[in-house]
Amino acid sequence: MNLETKTKITWCPGCPNFLILKTFKEVVEELEKEGIKKEEIVFTAGIGCHGKIFDYLNLSSFYGLHGRTIPLAQGIKLANPKLKVISFVGDGDCYNEGIEHLIFAAKRNADIKVFVFDNRNFALTVSQFTATSPKGFKGASTPFGSIEEPLNPLELVFSAGATFIARTFTHETLHMKEMMKNAILHHGFAFLEILQPCITFFNNISFYKERCYLLKNENLESTKDALEKIREWDYKDGKKIPLGIFYKVQKPTFEDEFYKKNC
Repeated sequence: MNLETKTKITWCPGCPNFLILKTFKEVVEELEKEGIKKEEIVFTAGIGCHGKIFDYLNLSSFYGLHGRTIPLAQGIKLANPKLKVISFVGDGDCYNEGIEHLIFAAKRNADIKVFVFDNRNFALTVSQFTATSPKGFKGASTPFGSIEEPLNPLELVFSAGATFIARTFTHETLHMKEMMKNAILHHGFAFLEILQPCITFFNNISFYKERCYLLKNENLESTKDALEKIREWDYKDGKKIPLGIFYKVQKPTFEDEFYKKNC
């Protein structure tokens, strides 16, 4: 399968986005071997470093406005429910510009997959703080350190109604592949946070390597267990960071209900 394009990759040398790109290509190749054609996979991308993936993947895709890729994905899925639709977003793109779309897609249980490239800053516009930047983050817009506490997006989508919630780390490539594949195959709204260090403006690779551990995923339908693990890391220092699937349940999707009533 040829997923390459002729576009020159302009991410910073050594950027973990290369690992996301490579891993996602492997997932698509595995899915095709299992009967899902690449023509049945569509993705949307937003504005930010993550959005450049649009140029590097030979798949059907739509480049959206800042924060608006999730409604694009919902529209594509509603128009053709047979498609597997992934929305690539960044933390600034999704949590700052487009957070309302994230909340309502989770609430509806839209059958789309949201993959968040979370580098915890607006890297493309040289390091302004985002919703997941830690308190004290020094960047272009907060040279003396941000005074805001970070948001826990997993808790947000959990409370909104997401039926699949997971987290992975770019430097755990086999785990990242497993989480991507599980998310894509889930019937319903799937949220995958990818911890993607920005080696130029916020290089926290060592921070993650010291703290990340893999969940055992014993009871994925337990709201109590899910919330406990989701709250284990509050995007601050000094705690362990769980990776894996926090919550997974099956419920009717927005598309299921729409076509039941309108067709």
